[in-house]
Amino acid sequence: MTENDRQTEEKIFEAATEVFLEKGMDGARMQDIADRAGINKALLHYYFRTKDHLFDAVFEKKAGEMFKKFEPVFDDGLSLEDKIRLFFREHMAFLQENPKLPGFVVTEINRNPDRIKKLLKNVDFNAFWLLVFEKHKNELKKYNISKESLPQLMISMAAMSVFPFAARGILEGILEKLDIDFNKFIEERIEFAADFVINAITRK
Repeated sequence: MTENDRQTEEKIFEAATEVFLEKGMDGARMQDIADRAGINKALLHYYFRTKDHLFDAVFEKKAGEMFKKFEPVFDDGLSLEDKIRLFFREHMAFLQENPKLPGFVVTEINRNPDRIKKLLKNVDFNAFWLLVFEKHKNELKKYNISKESLPQLMISMAAMSVFPFAARGILEGILEKLDIDFNKFIEERIEFAADFVINAITRK
């Protein structure tokens, strides 16, 4: 790939991400993406033949960016509690940078769950659960968390992180009545959510 090709692909990715997040898969048009990228539609089709291919590429790229945030989870030098704090810090920071992403993903899951399942089929979640469990077997045993219940813990953590962004439209209205700024709420939630989970699993 030439430098010009790489730069063009980056422009397309940025434009497509913006359009998909704004309009969803159904509302997005290839012409809209081409216009946003500042290229002609024929060139867009040269790089990505169909809207489906472009959507899949954007989704996989965003998923890759998010998973890259969690590389320290595999660091042997971090305790389970450290990794819980890391998760909320990195995951919520990623969502702050991509605030429309949770609502978009929820909409697409409801609209076409088979597409999302297909995009996730190459992710070996079982290997991920097993790796986390093996690294923290003694800690998890102390907290009465089994290999079978570990997904419950991790999915609960993801839900605590994602929900404020997925429900932002409603939540902002509630917080305004309480005179609480949404961004300040999120900053405080990073520590609150981590403390909540750690206190819950370590409580005797």
